[in-house]
Amino acid sequence: MPRNADHQPPHTDDDRTEAKASGGRPPQTICGDLDMRIARDGTWFYHGSPIGRKELVRLFSTVLKREDDGTYWLETPVEKGRVEVEDAPFLAVEMEAEGDGRNRSLRFRTNVDDWVTLDDEHPLRVEHDPDTGEPSPYIHVRKGLEARLNRAVYYDLVEHGVEEDAGDGKGVHYGVWSNGTFFPMGTLTEAD
Repeated sequence: MPRNADHQPPHTDDDRTEAKASGGRPPQTICGDLDMRIARDGTWFYHGSPIGRKELVRLFSTVLKREDDGTYWLETPVEKGRVEVEDAPFLAVEMEAEGDGRNRSLRFRTNVDDWVTLDDEHPLRVEHDPDTGEPSPYIHVRKGLEARLNRAVYYDLVEHGVEEDAGDGKGVHYGVWSNGTFFPMGTLTEAD
């Protein structure tokens, strides 16, 4: 039922000035830490308890942002609150491959059901643990947000790998082709 205009609180000149300055929206409130955490396995927690509703996690994921300083925030036009992320905010849980060789296209589904195609705008990067050498592969999802490939998806990706001399003077790389771009996953030989 529409509210009667007589029951609306009066607007002050300060309210109108702030609304004009923010494009007609109310000013954004910074909430600080939200006591929300995204675990390495992709589970979202609020006040220490896992968020069990996938729809709610999906909704939160659409307003997740990463600042230049590496901090993560849930941000709406009116509120902004910091979120702790243990590794990457998303997890790649499925991979699809179409085509062969350099014409192959690889797509990844995240734990929040976003599909991301491995290409120049969504590159792959692989970090190696300095102590164990264990790889941690990531794909760029959007605006500084990445998805870490889970172990099964990484093994699927490795099956599509080929050896290439990337011409970077670092020897032969093992990697994958997707949408006409070679994405190295590791160096096989050292250049002399």
